[in-house]
Parts: sequence; structure tokens; C-alpha cells
Amino acid sequence: MGISVPTNDKNFVESLIPQKFPFVMVSGISEYSDENLVSGFEIKEDNIFVHEGVFQASGLIEHQAQSVALHTGYKFYLLGKEAPTGYIGAIKTFEAETLPKLGDHLVSEVKIINEMMGVTLVEIITKINGQIIAKSEMKTVVK
Repeated sequence: MGISVPTNDKNFVESLIPQKFPFVMVSGISEYSDENLVSGFEIKEDNIFVHEGVFQASGLIEHQAQSVALHTGYKFYLLGKEAPTGYIGAIKTFEAETLPKLGDHLVSEVKIINEMMGVTLVEIITKINGQIIAKSEMKTVVK
């Protein structure tokens, strides 16, 4: 599928995205290729998107967007360049079957559908224990 880069090195992962604590919503990479990335994230009590033990939908969207940023950041890391800052340009669709709870470990697969002139169209599927809990399609824009 591509380069196998399993890492849960928090500092390395955080160095690949522009967000900083307490706004970091990714903590690992299990797979990477030009078209795909699989990220991970554990829901902890000190997370700013946790309310009454439940990780909110806004946190899920942010996790998915940061997974896309992680793909870009890792790509630039491999090229020996500093990753650009990006942002969500549009959320085409977002569906959450269920919201994660404290202790859940999110695994999100980012699939690059199209990338042109700094705009990337992506599809993201988030799972817990192999079961799909959320899907989205969004456009991200690099500054």
C-alpha cells in the first residue's frame, strides 16, 4: 500500500502538523502512501472536545481535518521541506454514526481523491475497533 511508517511518537507526529497542545487531535500514523494515510488518536479526559465523557462531533471533524494535515506534513517531511499551514476549505459531507467516549481509540483513513493547486479533496473514514463511526468528505486548502 505504500511506505509503512508505524509511529506513535507524539513529538514527531505533532511536528508534522501546525496545531499545538491542547488542540492536537492526532497521535499516530500507521500507514502512509501518496494517496492514503491512516492516523490514530486516543480520547483522553483532558481533551478540550470531551463533554461529560463523550468526544463531540466538532472534535471528530477536527481529528479528521488534522489527519489530512498529517498526510501533507508527512509528505513534506519526506521531501525534507517544512509543511505549509492549511485549513478546511469546505465540508461537503459529514456523518457520525456514534460519538466516541473516553478511552476509545480512533483510527482514521484519509483517501486523497483529488489534489490541485493547493486544494485537496479528501474522503475520511473513522473507525473504533474496526467499526465505522464517522465519514466525511472535505476540501482542505494550503496557504
